[in-house]
Amino acid sequence: MLLREITLEEFTSFVTSSPLGTHYQTVNYAWLMGEYGYDYEFIGFVNEYGQVKAASLILLKKSKYGFKFGYAPKGFILDYFNTTLLQEFTANLIAYYKKKHVVFIKLNPEIAISEVDPKTGLKTYNWNYEIKDILDDAGYVKLKDNVYFESILPRFQAIVSLKNFSMNSLSKNSRNKVHKSMQKGLHLEIAERSGIDILEKFIAKKRHTAEFYYKDYYNIFKKNDMIDLFLVSIDSEEFLLNARHQYETELEMNNRLHTAIEGVTTQKSINKKMESDRKLTAYKNNVQLATSLNKRKDKLYIAGALVIKYQNRIQILISGYDKKYKNFDANYFLHYAILDYYKNDYDYADLNGMTGDFSKDNPYHGLNAFKLGFHPRVYEYIGEYDLAIKPMKYKKLRLNGNLAKEFNKTDIKVIKKKEGKDLHD
Repeated sequence: MLLREITLEEFTSFVTSSPLGTHYQTVNYAWLMGEYGYDYEFIGFVNEYGQVKAASLILLKKSKYGFKFGYAPKGFILDYFNTTLLQEFTANLIAYYKKKHVVFIKLNPEIAISEVDPKTGLKTYNWNYEIKDILDDAGYVKLKDNVYFESILPRFQAIVSLKNFSMNSLSKNSRNKVHKSMQKGLHLEIAERSGIDILEKFIAKKRHTAEFYYKDYYNIFKKNDMIDLFLVSIDSEEFLLNARHQYETELEMNNRLHTAIEGVTTQKSINKKMESDRKLTAYKNNVQLATSLNKRKDKLYIAGALVIKYQNRIQILISGYDKKYKNFDANYFLHYAILDYYKNDYDYADLNGMTGDFSKDNPYHGLNAFKLGFHPRVYEYIGEYDLAIKPMKYKKLRLNGNLAKEFNKTDIKVIKKKEGKDLHD
């Protein structure tokens, strides 16, 4: 078989027919990364009949430390259990990229090796676990398994089945928060490109990407209708009506409880009155806030997200909300509304990463708890590997620390874009 660059049509046809295909292995993703200093090639392993048996988008970049490396986002597209194919493909990759002075190729295959019980943290491994030995035998270097978000892409994923998704699919706590957010007049809208500027306000502090990264993401993937932008707004009139109704209803209840405890006072009746007082104060505050919001002339947006659409699934690429309106539980509403929006057209939703630490001491405990509220299945992926093209130079880079520095997510710089601004990944 021959390793060569293949046409966009050959590449796309092969990837879309594979269960390992993802939006990271698309022409669109290559175009996106081309904006950030990467060259790219679509390579295929083709037999004598012209049939593609393995393929991958390979991103190429020269490090600030002087070495050239490749990256196969989400791994090569091939049958990893076919050891002969993998070994031949690997040998040809090494020969091919050695001529291009590439030191190594990094890959992170989207291969689930276990399902995790989030209550206990126990893993149930599947047959894909054998691929670790297969890659090891083929000469791939397994990198340290990360528990948090140290690698390029998260190693643990939360996947929601959309086939029977409903409000009842959520945990009790999440259902309550979504219901409360609805009572505050939240609505989901599909926005156009200009809405990216609104979304940017909600994600500015949480992202470690270039200033124009998500605008580029949207523009490039929108060409093939592979991305949607959602914003959450407050209908102040609806919020005001609901707030007034809640306040008036609770006021009647509060008056009845006040009358009741004037006669026979019990701890139970006192507790009920105190709880009603608390609700009454909260509802009064809501009426005041809703009245204030209702005087605004412009629409108020408080949350947003970008969603990738690929084959039979969606991925919530990035999301955020306005912390000033934290009590609106907009993030819960946003995720619920997105899943509900797509449930008739797609099979699965990828909530885009969580940590492998399910203890309460986890610094990302809140993030994990939030995503687990949608009752996803949690999968552990196989992790990151390096294929050394030039073993001696690769070993030297590992020993002198330059390899670790290059992929330290807090210190990866990207090129200056045409706007002339210093950007950081």
